[in-house]
Amino acid sequence: MNRLSRLFSEKDRDVLNIYFTAGYPALDSTVPIIRSLAEAGADLIEVGMPYSDPMADGETIQQSGMRALENGMTLRVLFEQLTEARRHTDVPLVMMGYYNQVMQYGPKRFVEAARAAGVDGLILPDLPAFEYQRDFKQLVEDAGLEVTFLVTPQTTDDRIRQIAESSSGFIYVVSSASITGGSSQISDKQRAYFDRIAALDLPNPKLIGFGISDAETFRTACEYFNGAIIGSAFIRALGKDEDRVEETTQSFVRGILEPTLSTTKR
Repeated sequence: MNRLSRLFSEKDRDVLNIYFTAGYPALDSTVPIIRSLAEAGADLIEVGMPYSDPMADGETIQQSGMRALENGMTLRVLFEQLTEARRHTDVPLVMMGYYNQVMQYGPKRFVEAARAAGVDGLILPDLPAFEYQRDFKQLVEDAGLEVTFLVTPQTTDDRIRQIAESSSGFIYVVSSASITGGSSQISDKQRAYFDRIAALDLPNPKLIGFGISDAETFRTACEYFNGAIIGSAFIRALGKDEDRVEETTQSFVRGILEPTLSTTKR
């Protein structure tokens, strides 16, 4: 069974997915960060493929991506790093980036490299569902990879159902009509949006992303779906002490999980 599928079959709540940009803050940070995230208790690790023209990323992730590219990060280097990281952890690894990167690398070559490196899933926000079905689905299915699609507050119910049919991994529930790194408070309007998705009774696991930044917003997100995704807040933490990425990673994850665990036990 794919590690991502196994995760959601074994854990259906409080799933913590941490996103970081590969090659940030240093080119060789990727493996230590993955190892530290796994050791600290992250359930799922989302590895960002730095890209010069991102669509959904806010300032924090954009800057980390540019820094990573300046550091010399490429897909070839990233696959080598993921191969090394996989030797140290069995936590699911998902690559997030843009389909243009896949096209430039070569879709078949990309998928084969991802599988060989121990990747479990892909998130490609600019990949249309129809193009996925036509050109990419068979490749990823043959490789045993899972693909996640995003839904937003503007996505219609019919469209959400179509996306659910295409998503073989979890559904990425974008919390608001914004870029990453936005407000860290969950509003009544967002809660109504989460209720709307929940009422559709989709079979897919669901993780909330965008604006999830601390233990409080993580706990709130977990009240609605299987868990949440934290990215920009973690990258900001890494940037504060670039020489201590392992210690920073451990501390950050503990800060998210320990309040959640204590609340759950009450």
